[in-house]
Amino acid sequence: MAAADNTTSEVTAAMDCEGGTESFEKVKSKKSQKRKRAAAEAEMESEDAAAPKRPQFPPISGDRLTGGAVEMRKIPVPPHRYTPLKENWLKIFTPIVENLQLQVRFNLKTRNVEIKTCKETQDIGALTKAADFVKAFVLGFQVEDALALIRLDELFLETFDVTDVKPLKGDHLSRAVGRIAGKGGKTKFTIENVTKTRIVLADTKVHILGSFQNIKMARTAICNLILGSPPSKVYGNIRAVASRAAERF
Repeated sequence: MAAADNTTSEVTAAMDCEGGTESFEKVKSKKSQKRKRAAAEAEMESEDAAAPKRPQFPPISGDRLTGGAVEMRKIPVPPHRYTPLKENWLKIFTPIVENLQLQVRFNLKTRNVEIKTCKETQDIGALTKAADFVKAFVLGFQVEDALALIRLDELFLETFDVTDVKPLKGDHLSRAVGRIAGKGGKTKFTIENVTKTRIVLADTKVHILGSFQNIKMARTAICNLILGSPPSKVYGNIRAVASRAAERF
């Protein structure tokens, strides 16, 4: 009888255990719930983002941007540039009229080159490009070099005086200008070739044409020459800076 009681108690215990396993439910992990919520939120955001369409506006012509008003720029021409301007007028006139669709003339009374927009002008920045082009030629650059201001966007002109770097007078000033030019213009040509710029020396004025980074290198070299550094040391410095810039880009 005792054995029978033991077997019945074991069966009931087993039945209780089986019933207990059926009553328990599997608990979902919090990570899976978070993932599902994040996925649902991402789907809702993508649907919201795809719902509104971006407005598409047609390009506006330059005439409408300016409101139909005619804009004009005047570039004064010094007396020593009259003859070069007359000789190269066709080279200056052609890109301004044919490429930039502007009107240009040389006013004999005021001695100014006048550039203005017209109905055919499409680019709103054409007037500024043409004015920079003529100004570069007036400062003494070749027409072919000044044309780069029309063709390329990231070119600039910078002008400074030798006395801005160091207040020199008399022979000291002329020697500083001579150090910049070098024998037969050798130093100036070397700086131009290494820094990929164009430099014009006009009395005590220095005009540099090039990109921002290249102008900075050329300006530093010229300032070092004005302050008295020997050309050989300046050559080494600008070559090192130029090679570093070439590796970076």
